[in-house]
Amino acid sequence: MSGGTPGKVGLVFVSHSSQIAAGLVELARQMAPTAALEPAGGTDDGRIGTSFDLVSAAIAAADSGSGVVVLCDLGSAILTTETALDFLDDELRARVRLVDAPLVEGGVAASVAAEAGDALDAVVAAAESARGDRGEGGGGSAEPAAADADLPSSAGAGASGYSRTVTLVNADGLHARPAAELAKLAATFAHRVTVNGADAKSLLGIMSLGLTKGAEVEIATDDVAGSDEVDALAELAASGFGEH
Repeated sequence: MSGGTPGKVGLVFVSHSSQIAAGLVELARQMAPTAALEPAGGTDDGRIGTSFDLVSAAIAAADSGSGVVVLCDLGSAILTTETALDFLDDELRARVRLVDAPLVEGGVAASVAAEAGDALDAVVAAAESARGDRGEGGGGSAEPAAADADLPSSAGAGASGYSRTVTLVNADGLHARPAAELAKLAATFAHRVTVNGADAKSLLGIMSLGLTKGAEVEIATDDVAGSDEVDALAELAASGFGEH
């Protein structure tokens, strides 16, 4: 009988340390409260290492029929997982993907995609984006462009675009959970929107900006038709993402 969350891809974190695997689930759970996230860390008796039985059980627990993405920390964890996959029945094995991606960054990105109900291939792609996705803003040094001072609500409009500037009020800045909320909302947009130059749909790109409380965030689009989408993200940020 399958486990997991109906209609959502499940994730399994395989680590040589049970504490690391459990900690990753705790972190990802902040952004993916309903997705199936399963730890498979350490050996059967709690030592440092990996366990065929724990990995196999975690895959079964994460699977709802929509697929399972597995991420590993070190080479021998990959070997253990590959062995576990060999012993799965053909139907389950066909919907399990062992992904070559950073365990933390890839796991966070994949968890957000899974929470959003993305299909298996999209969740895999989200995890793989962590291999080099820093967002088009490049990193924390990106500076927001100045908004037009004579427009209300720190809004600016160029010849064909539109922008809003918001001051972060969150005590911990744009950390993982609010960044995930922003990226999930942006994923529903038809137009491209940026946050300090980073693609608003890129969770890792947004997190790489390193924005802290009091930082100014420019939310912008090159297409004025996307102004409502910019406003929606600006209002989400101004609200403190439900934390303020």
